[in-house]
Amino acid sequence: MEKILVSASHYDTLCQDAWRLLEESGYQVIFDPEKKFPAYTTEEIAARDDREKIVAAVIGMDDYRDEKKYQLLPNLKAVAKFGVGVDNIDGELAGRYKVAALNAPGQNSNAVAEMTIGFMIDLLRQIIPLHKDMEQGRWPRAMGSEIKGKTVGLLGFGAIAQLVAEKLQCFGVEVIAYDLYPNEARAKQLGVRMTTQEDVIRNSDLVSIHIPATPETWHLFDEETLASMKKGAYLINPARGALVDLDALAAAMESGQIAGAALDAFEVEPLPVDSAILKCRNLVLTPHTGAETKESYYNVSMTTAKDIIRVLKGECPEHCVNRIPEERR
Repeated sequence: MEKILVSASHYDTLCQDAWRLLEESGYQVIFDPEKKFPAYTTEEIAARDDREKIVAAVIGMDDYRDEKKYQLLPNLKAVAKFGVGVDNIDGELAGRYKVAALNAPGQNSNAVAEMTIGFMIDLLRQIIPLHKDMEQGRWPRAMGSEIKGKTVGLLGFGAIAQLVAEKLQCFGVEVIAYDLYPNEARAKQLGVRMTTQEDVIRNSDLVSIHIPATPETWHLFDEETLASMKKGAYLINPARGALVDLDALAAAMESGQIAGAALDAFEVEPLPVDSAILKCRNLVLTPHTGAETKESYYNVSMTTAKDIIRVLKGECPEHCVNRIPEERR
């Protein structure tokens, strides 16, 4: 029986309908809940005696930019990212091995958008540091700020950022946004002013990052960019860790240039315990869990399962980020 290798977490508990769909379509799901994630390194795959039976993979953060993986899996036809960002899949490389690179755009967008709103309120009201103070028996009367009347800048205006803008409509804020390919119609509908990247960074009280990590955006928020932000502004990164230079951010927070930061993604994960950012006070950190909700797991698992089945049947998937070889269409 052909097999599908799954390294996305919680697949046995939160993705049972997708598992069942794959099995009913004639495939065996390989999933080990005891494995640490990201699971199935190149070395682990090399040690498997069933490699030739694996025809698809559902992956979390494991690296499919390694050519040896494709060489070890000669019958692999699809690799599906359990989420949206495919920075750990080399689509061009996958294409050379006639492997469809799949993802699930929009399926976890609401989860990330809701967390982003939560980050904003946490930072403005200093909820985390106040909680830590109370754990130590202190009773501080810190002065917070309201989100009403603030300018929120969205760097990127894709599915997640649009949902953030939609949810902000009831808060009485001005929302500005920048995107390489702006959706002007959606912006107008949501009352968002599309502008330049520089305007978003320089004139927002809160800057929320919603762009992919690319060589061009690596450490976009470095010492110079952080210095160009409004003094006392807040930075939120629910996107990719490589977008922010953490040491530069820590220095900007220590100096008071940046009043607070909320981060869900990090250039090195797990975040090293000696990171300078951990010494900062008004800080919210989550371990890359922006998309981790029961609802999003169901949506993503069903979307990826259906597309894998389409590819294995020789049909066109709905969400493919590379070119599918002609003989697979």
